[in-house]
Amino acid sequence: MTFEPPPNTPARERKEINPLLKLALELGPLGVFFFANARGEWLAETLPALAPLGGPLFIATAIFIVATLISLGVSLALTRRMPIMPFITGIVVVIFGGLTLYLHDETFIKMKPTIVNTLFGAVLLGGLLFGKSLLGYVFDSVFKLTDEGWRILTFRWGLYFLVLAILNEIVWRNFSTDSWVSFKVFGIMPLTFLFTLSQLPLLNRTQIREEAETP
Repeated sequence: MTFEPPPNTPARERKEINPLLKLALELGPLGVFFFANARGEWLAETLPALAPLGGPLFIATAIFIVATLISLGVSLALTRRMPIMPFITGIVVVIFGGLTLYLHDETFIKMKPTIVNTLFGAVLLGGLLFGKSLLGYVFDSVFKLTDEGWRILTFRWGLYFLVLAILNEIVWRNFSTDSWVSFKVFGIMPLTFLFTLSQLPLLNRTQIREEAETP
């Protein structure tokens, strides 16, 4: 199995998919998780095989694992390469989701965002220590930035992921399960959107612009 090529790899050497489809594959499992948690009782009545799993969060966790694996499988089938960040997320989802179901303890799935975001932050910041702007592997199909641009953007996202990890710990330890799920879907996404918007000046300043060909 091969992973995404490094940033600024020529287009002929990579097989890209539509950015919207890529976004749907990466965020789709999260939407499925929220829906399954909100309609857990209905799902248990409609699909009796899910009832033994327990309450809505456990049903949502099982469906989340399946949706994540399907998303990774589709990405691999379309590009013949595994996306790095979703792959790391998938590993943590399977491990902590599996522990949640096996031990019937909500703590593990609630800690999953903390572990994932801490891992992402550590990987991005650690990669910079070795001269690797790993964020470019994820967004190179969307943005074409200079090496300096990728370094700065990777550093900022690394810090942002660590902030998300702290926020998740605060919310799940101090609020109800439903509040945590709502924050996970409707809190983190707007925060991430606003953070992304704040990076537009950097993107514009360091973007590689294609020069028009002269006849």
